[in-house]
Amino acid sequence: MFPTSTPHRNDRKLKAAVVGTGGIARGSHLPALTTLADEGELEVVAAVDVDEASVRSFCVEGGVPRAYTDLKTMLAKESPDLVTVCTPPTVHREQTVAALQAGAWVWCEKPPCPSLADFDAIQEAERASGAYAAIVFQHRFGSGARHVGRLLADGSLGRPLVAHCQTTWYRDTAYYAVPWRGRWDTEGGGPAMGHGIHQMDLLLDLLGPWEEVRAMAGRLVHDVQTEDVSTALVRFAGGAMATVVNSVLSPEQVSRIRLDCERATVELTHLYGYRNDDWRLTPAPEVPAEEAAGWAEFGTDVPSSHLAQLRELVASIRRGERPRSSGADGRKTLELIAALYKSAFTAAPVHAGEIGPGDPYYTALHGGAPGWAPATDTTSKEAAR
Repeated sequence: MFPTSTPHRNDRKLKAAVVGTGGIARGSHLPALTTLADEGELEVVAAVDVDEASVRSFCVEGGVPRAYTDLKTMLAKESPDLVTVCTPPTVHREQTVAALQAGAWVWCEKPPCPSLADFDAIQEAERASGAYAAIVFQHRFGSGARHVGRLLADGSLGRPLVAHCQTTWYRDTAYYAVPWRGRWDTEGGGPAMGHGIHQMDLLLDLLGPWEEVRAMAGRLVHDVQTEDVSTALVRFAGGAMATVVNSVLSPEQVSRIRLDCERATVELTHLYGYRNDDWRLTPAPEVPAEEAAGWAEFGTDVPSSHLAQLRELVASIRRGERPRSSGADGRKTLELIAALYKSAFTAAPVHAGEIGPGDPYYTALHGGAPGWAPATDTTSKEAAR
């Protein structure tokens, strides 16, 4: 059993700190934090980065009072209530565990960490601390996803039958010139892990648990360790079957989800974030026009965004309740990605719950597979014996 976290008084501003001051911190996290600071919910008390020049400029530009180059020093001196982790995936486990041990809640950028073993270590740290660590899965938190989720949950759209999940983006060689990209040990995976993870998470949030995956992966253009394209077939516990495509080779970029249900087709088409207008519901011919018109009433437009998720996370901290996209709720998406890689590299179907301690894909998403694991990686050496 997890301990119950102590609720934070509603009349006290939460103290927040940012770890990692690169592009995602400046472009997404800090604006969301600043908005809630302006509303009196929190105050950003510090930022941390090993690059002193970067963290100092971040603090000056964002009005953050204190800059640090060491995470543990910051945690000891500031005692933040919330730490947002915006660093490369290879250090997410270490930094998240350190923040949890200091009693802070964590909001960690995707990918959450490079393996299921790392994620489970974070869950152990949660159990010991009573604080929680959530993943940045902001596409769950737009009003469109909430509306469609309600229609699915109450049966209005009928049973989901067929689905498509597409993240087809374009990344050039300059993108992969950043040293930690395209490497298993630092990024954890390719487009399935670093790009398509958002759409796959939203698909799971809408359709529920998955049961089986069969996949293929390729390295068609880029000189990287990971894949640059993958495709998968996924069977869900409710019976629906889905195709999943993740690519960084696609000049016409799009993010798309389509659900064909018994009484309607649901389509979402966007790129990096959606509004209500990006959703379309097409009723089956027998659905009464009045009922279908009601489905189109999405309510107030709340775009999918870091801000939308942060609002809900702060509310969870106030109540002392586990937030969405943490624990088992966040792990299921990483497990699907691990299963996708295992299926692609072994040419065999993989079932939910199959990858655990003792499975090579539990500790590294390449699983030591020949042609995919780095030649110097310990896992690949052991697998070759």
